[in-house]
Amino acid sequence: MTAGCRRCLAALGSQLRALKAQILEFDRRIIAWHQSNATSKRLDAIPGVGPALATALVASVADAKAFRSGRDFSAWVGLVPKQNSSGGKDKLGSISKQGDRYLRSLFTAGALAVIRYAKIHGTRHRPWLTALLARRPTKVAAIALVNKLARMAWAMMAKNERYKEPAALMA
Repeated sequence: MTAGCRRCLAALGSQLRALKAQILEFDRRIIAWHQSNATSKRLDAIPGVGPALATALVASVADAKAFRSGRDFSAWVGLVPKQNSSGGKDKLGSISKQGDRYLRSLFTAGALAVIRYAKIHGTRHRPWLTALLARRPTKVAAIALVNKLARMAWAMMAKNERYKEPAALMA
């Protein structure tokens, strides 16, 4: 290896170390802000929602009551199908992917984590998810779960409530 290559690799290595340190510092700041915000801590109780998504939701949505319903909030994030309706017939298309790309990606990562956990530890506690995974591919089920998580998050923010386990989990 030539001396020029070594210098380039050393420079790239130092840049990578500096970037990792910067990422760790940002993570520390996010966690500190998360711990100081009551709404963010409440949202963290939802399975699939962690500190990153909870803080992003609180930072992005100033007033959840600005949305009329959970579906409106979900549409704002970009998680509901396109509607092509005519003559009184509703035709739902694919997910529009319009809206907040960052929130959508965080929601998707959380839903995939819930599904991965359910596949490893069993899905008997979540019958809705079990039935969905039996008839749909994993990523399709993940998007349905993302939509459900977004609607739960909206309800918790708009009504200032805590997370309640679904009735099937408490039985």
